[in-house]
Amino acid sequence: MDAPLDRPLMRWPALPGWPLAFAALAAAVVVAANSGALSLGWADWRALLDGEPTQGALVLAQLRLPRVAFAVVVGAALGLAGALSQGVFRNPLAEPTLLGIPSGAICAVALMLTVLSAWAGGLPPAWRPFAVPVAALAGAWAMCALLQGVARLLVPGAVAGLLLAGLALNALAMAVVGLCTYVATDEQLRTLTFWQLGSLALAGWPVVAVLGAAVAGALAMSRRWGQGLNALALGETVAAQVGVPVVRLRRALVLALALLSGLAVAWCGMIGFVGLLAPHAARGLVGADARRVLPLAAWFGAVLLLLADTAARTLVVPAELPVGILTALFGAPVLFVLLKRAQREIGGGW
Repeated sequence: MDAPLDRPLMRWPALPGWPLAFAALAAAVVVAANSGALSLGWADWRALLDGEPTQGALVLAQLRLPRVAFAVVVGAALGLAGALSQGVFRNPLAEPTLLGIPSGAICAVALMLTVLSAWAGGLPPAWRPFAVPVAALAGAWAMCALLQGVARLLVPGAVAGLLLAGLALNALAMAVVGLCTYVATDEQLRTLTFWQLGSLALAGWPVVAVLGAAVAGALAMSRRWGQGLNALALGETVAAQVGVPVVRLRRALVLALALLSGLAVAWCGMIGFVGLLAPHAARGLVGADARRVLPLAAWFGAVLLLLADTAARTLVVPAELPVGILTALFGAPVLFVLLKRAQREIGGGW
């Protein structure tokens, strides 16, 4: 189903886009940093700034702020990847999981934890914490390469071929994950559950730095990509006529999708619907110009994931819910609304 991207499926009142985005993120950061098993306040912030080693200041410095920053960069990566996928497919219901790239990452993790567990256990102790994230990133890139190869072989140069290849490879990857789940031990099964449901529990400043650098690089390219996506919105033939290298642009965008979603999955597992909802929120504020939608989608992705992670940490204190469950519970009803809106936009019935 293709619905026009020049008419957003989410409409907001006439409000300034970036001031509202800044205010939303600032409020979400404050709420997330102060909420949790231990409630914090402004006194704890003052103690942190003054260098006083109080309990609240230590919780802020060592636990809350790294996790807040992690949620921001992961949400930005997912929001930007969602906006890129919707632009590439010219479909407002697309998101990174449509290509199966996150499934490739989860498949690699499942194989690492089960079939290759003995090999991973033989790594030097200093390397073991990086085995699973590296496997996830390698799986995302492998899925990206396989996706483009299969699509080029079956339906060269067609977006439909890329989409169908992604759906088929996604099913294949999840079948492998199911097989690994079947043969996994209890401990391996618990770890696999973490990766399949999504969590930000592995937050840390080194991870924030790596993912933040990738997001910053993608945002730096967003204006150039946005110009190409604006041309693609008119159709591939028109885009080629005005000088857009369609095949090369699509390849670059799919690689960017693999990098952003692969890095996010590498440390967080599967977190759905953020990449679907954030671009719609952006288009509802600033219209369909991809040069403006891409950075704002990253911003709203950060807000959405930060709020979801805050709820995951506080709803069942002292336990913690997987954040992927909450994004799915909120995102699935919104998806039904978007489907109905898309059906009205293009006409016809089901």
